[in-house]
Amino acid sequence: MSAIAMKKGIIFFIAAFLATCVPAKDAGVAPASGPDGLKAEMPDAGEGPGPTSPAAVEDIMNYLASDELKGRDTGSEGIELAAQYIEEYFQRHGIAPYYPGYRDTLSNFKKPAYNVVGWLEGNDPDLKGEYILLGAHYDHIGTIRPLNGDYIANGANDNASGTTAVMEIAKHFGRKKSNKRSLIFALFSGEERGLLGSKHMAKNMKASEVNLYTMLNFEMIGVPLRSKNYDLFVTGYYKSNLAEVSNKYAGENFIGYSATAREYNLFQRSDNYPFYQAFGIPSHTYCTFDFTNFAYYHKVDDEVAQLDLEHMARLINKMIPMVEGIANSPVQEVKMN
Repeated sequence: MSAIAMKKGIIFFIAAFLATCVPAKDAGVAPASGPDGLKAEMPDAGEGPGPTSPAAVEDIMNYLASDELKGRDTGSEGIELAAQYIEEYFQRHGIAPYYPGYRDTLSNFKKPAYNVVGWLEGNDPDLKGEYILLGAHYDHIGTIRPLNGDYIANGANDNASGTTAVMEIAKHFGRKKSNKRSLIFALFSGEERGLLGSKHMAKNMKASEVNLYTMLNFEMIGVPLRSKNYDLFVTGYYKSNLAEVSNKYAGENFIGYSATAREYNLFQRSDNYPFYQAFGIPSHTYCTFDFTNFAYYHKVDDEVAQLDLEHMARLINKMIPMVEGIANSPVQEVKMN
């Protein structure tokens, strides 16, 4: 989530966490591996009961949140490596570039910085002109004040987790090609600098008159919610019927309401918001971070070792039929309230 927008809301809860949590840098996470220049393994098909698996999730997470990428700050060498990795992943799994290439150069940042954007055309001649955007930010805050000698804010939960969800959902549809509406997969840069990547893209898509149906954003899904009867919340819960439609296709009470998300106005604090502003369509963020279940927000210990990879794989496998249902319904079911 954006450092600028979240700063006020986090102070109280961090104080509480410091009293009960002792961050511990994990040394047991396997290092990223692969050829020089792009030292990462490309995960293949999931090995579990669904489209993805904890092992596939871990492969992506271990690279995106590795020390080699040095916190993926916008415009940095580290985020350049992340962009290359995502581009190769899209290409491997049948996701075409949305633009002439996968990169969408930000117009609102001084250094070269890019969104990475792919798409998959719908298979229905009447519905493929309607677009669903699935997004997550892949940038983080880079390096910060050292703690016990560690200065890299790896950003595993924030937001390699959401990025991994979009990549794995893209992999599924790239292979199955089961979507009637067209799907855009956008990994945004500059979120931590004030939603820069999504603001840039929303403005340009609006100017191009893209027929955007809904925007589904994924942010900080790396740890389960506590003491809830649902798996995720959506920000801006009452602005549309997205939660109701999502639960219909998930076949369970998958999405719930978070009073904390409303209290801290999280609807306006992630990359869904510029699309809501530009298009006036249902644009929401799916999330499991509610300030009570993760002590390492914008800290050096936001590492893969702190996350629940089985939980992440389970969520992604539940999200896929949800996205498929929204993409394939004969009429647009998700509507503003």
